[in-house]
Amino acid sequence: MAKKLTKTNPSAVEQTFAFKAPAASSVILLGDFTHWQKNPISLRKQPNGIWRVTVSLAPGEHRYRFLVDGEWRDDPDCKLRIPNPFGSQDSVVQVSPA
Repeated sequence: MAKKLTKTNPSAVEQTFAFKAPAASSVILLGDFTHWQKNPISLRKQPNGIWRVTVSLAPGEHRYRFLVDGEWRDDPDCKLRIPNPFGSQDSVVQVSPA
């Protein structure tokens, strides 16, 4: 049986994530929208040492964190944070409908 193709969410909004880590070897975005470590998203390093990625997110509230060279890191540019069950905090992004 053929796989049924699903259309992307028409209400999804492009959201850019960035993390400054000039000396890092890898920066990974993990969040509720990636099912955390199940579907991680790698950021790409820019010449200025800032790592970036743009993803499509459904409108609503999303929790996320960065994994920099294997260590959990907070987003220093995110002002909204919520405690998580691991004793640290998740960053929160609010995505408004387009």
